[in-house]
Amino acid sequence: MTPMMEQFDLLVIGSGPAGEKGAAQAAYFGKRVALIEREEVVGGACINTGTVPSKTLRESALYFSGLRQRGIYGIDYSLRAGLTVKDFMHHKDEVVAAERKKIERNLESHRIEFVRGAATFADAHTITVTAKGGARTLSAPAILIATGSRPHRTAEIPYDDKFIFDSDSILTMDRIPESMIVVGGGVIGCEYASIFAALGVKVALVDGRDRLLPFLDKEIAERLRTKLDSLNVQFYFGERMAKIEHAGAGIQMTLSSGKSLDAETALFAAGRRGNIDGLNLGKAGVEVNSRGLIVVNENYETSAAHVYAAGDVIGFPALASTSMEQGRLAVCHAFGFQYKQKLASMMPMGIYTIPEISAVGESEESCQEKKISYALGRANYANNARGMIVGDTAGMLKLIFRRDDKRILGVHMIGENATELIHIGSAVMEMGGTLDTFIELVFNYPTLSETYKYAAYDGLGNLAGHKLREG
Repeated sequence: MTPMMEQFDLLVIGSGPAGEKGAAQAAYFGKRVALIEREEVVGGACINTGTVPSKTLRESALYFSGLRQRGIYGIDYSLRAGLTVKDFMHHKDEVVAAERKKIERNLESHRIEFVRGAATFADAHTITVTAKGGARTLSAPAILIATGSRPHRTAEIPYDDKFIFDSDSILTMDRIPESMIVVGGGVIGCEYASIFAALGVKVALVDGRDRLLPFLDKEIAERLRTKLDSLNVQFYFGERMAKIEHAGAGIQMTLSSGKSLDAETALFAAGRRGNIDGLNLGKAGVEVNSRGLIVVNENYETSAAHVYAAGDVIGFPALASTSMEQGRLAVCHAFGFQYKQKLASMMPMGIYTIPEISAVGESEESCQEKKISYALGRANYANNARGMIVGDTAGMLKLIFRRDDKRILGVHMIGENATELIHIGSAVMEMGGTLDTFIELVFNYPTLSETYKYAAYDGLGNLAGHKLREG
């Protein structure tokens, strides 16, 4: 018997950041919305296997390792005696559970119908949802695909989630290993390499490129490498894995150069691919690329009219912050809401390594490529009272500005609270601010925010060909 067709204004597939916020946006304006989720829990990778868990583990690593206190008191802490995986994961589990409940409350408060099951397109406006209790057929004039992504697993790597992990399964590990090889020097690889290194794990990081995080300003990336060096991370750049096999109570990895690395565990963080399996996108006329990522236009509309996609399933930048805004914008375009017409021109990026990194706007390299005449202003945490108080003397703020009018082009930070402080710079950039904006502002003392003022002074001094006294 064919299930009865149920009519909605919007169908959303996936309850991660893009799906939840897109659904809430439509419901806010009075649309009847159904949100479909095939997993047992809401929140997608952001809440369950990615953003929130990894960032919470970062804080746990800082706490249990005493790494922050080392900088303040000069004490060489060792890992807390008897630390277990349960101890290490406890706070992560609590935070994840709280975030799931928050999403559930948000859906309920917007009167969004939550539909459990796996979605399959019948056509561009119709979806069949299959669950244990049977099937439902849902239809709507607009559909938002927000199914996220998963680690890209290749056949030549014998994942067993005991010794060889990907960035999702690493959260299920049953021990803190003595050693680990991290393959991939991108965001996820660097974050986990720093987390485990902070816990005293002997980490080797392998990457086929010649530097960490090549999309970052080079100076910031080099500062991260220096910090990871101090945590005893070993780097193998220009290398690729040629072979991996189990060896005793661990693994042995042979690199493309012939070098051999032995470790207890390996983590592969070499990219992700879109969660599109089972969606039957061909029935809807939705185009995907070779990595299973959905192709969209500037309004996040796919090749099928009125079918939209947002978040990790469309690829870069694949950040929770941008995914939320993409979902909202897609829905506003779908229904013609005169509310959110475009994303902010300045999209900050946060990288939760130890130390954390954040950036917005142009880098030195992009200015050089675009032949923009620029100058720099820097301020080091070591010269900042709050930097000394919190024990971070390696942090830095870097301003990139246009020479002719001092307009801020880019802000780059590494150090304590970088992902919070970046928003000061991005707000000033959105308003078309200059170095003088920072100099005119009054910042609380002592704060890390003051680094903006002194980076601006440094920039003025560089323009004049000498150093201005910080006053």
